[in-house]
Amino acid sequence: MTFTRRRSPDTLLPRLMCLAAACLLAAACGPRPPSTTTSTASARSADPITIGYSSWAGWWPWAIAAEKELFANNGVDVQMKWFDGYVESMETMAAGQIDCNSQTLNDTISFLPGANGGQVVVLVNDNSTGNDQIIVDGSITSIQDLKGKTVVIEEGVVDDFLLSLALQDKGMTRDDLVIKGLPTDQAAAAFVAGKADAVGAFPPFTGMARKRDGAHVLVDSSSYPGAIPDLLVCNADLIAQRPDAVQAIVDTWWELRTFMDSNPEEAEAIMASRAGISSEEYQQYKDGTTLFGIEDNFEAFSEGTTMKSMPYAAEIMADFMVKTGFIPEKPDMSNLFDDRFIKASAQ
Repeated sequence: MTFTRRRSPDTLLPRLMCLAAACLLAAACGPRPPSTTTSTASARSADPITIGYSSWAGWWPWAIAAEKELFANNGVDVQMKWFDGYVESMETMAAGQIDCNSQTLNDTISFLPGANGGQVVVLVNDNSTGNDQIIVDGSITSIQDLKGKTVVIEEGVVDDFLLSLALQDKGMTRDDLVIKGLPTDQAAAAFVAGKADAVGAFPPFTGMARKRDGAHVLVDSSSYPGAIPDLLVCNADLIAQRPDAVQAIVDTWWELRTFMDSNPEEAEAIMASRAGISSEEYQQYKDGTTLFGIEDNFEAFSEGTTMKSMPYAAEIMADFMVKTGFIPEKPDMSNLFDDRFIKASAQ
């Protein structure tokens, strides 16, 4: 199965340039969306709203809403569109060809300069709380032991950010290491083959990496609460023209969460089926992904001075991505977060 929220750094900047050109030319670039997806965002009230999602444990619950027709219960016509490739979902969203998408915060920031119509975070689905990991060989027992060692990692994205946070805590930087940038699947394979001393990875590639003799997890995302939020992001035009529909979508998330609590076995079967894994395999990912409730969302949307605050985290992430050359400049994030739908759900 495809289980990636990340993308290779050697292809991101060309994509961003392409997306920026698309805004000027009013034409989409990158892989074309599937034929079942509308070619423009659903601004008219009669149009169905298309939400994209891909294989991450915090986004699998959307399959429950689709199968149990929960959107209709809340009076909104929604088509859930599964993407085998996470990158394709983001490109399709940025080109304005779907209305909402499931994305990480750092990826949303990186696509902001070329996003057609603007992108707005309306819901935090979950935080990674262990599924993102820095895995090392048996000779490394501390962050300080990484000095001068070779680390294979997908540069500029979430696991690289996790590594940088861990280094910062010990007064170190990425310059203290030998960083080799590879897509996550290739990085895990290189680590197992003994071509590096450490790797940054996420499931299922964490399992692959741990097959190396002596390999163990040095640090994971559970040590940095809030650093890796997974989100529902909607087109700004949709929010402006159909706020009631967006509210119904957010309300549906809470309804499916109630279904999960009341019917755990059926819910897990639906999610495992959507992900293309067994129910037993699904259990491996549960603890490493923490689904958020309304109170968690309140905290995430609030201003703060820790990574649990998305406005704060966004600034840190944007600075990091500029510093690593992953994006050319810091985008305007003044309209990135809209918590009105969370607040209305709480009422």
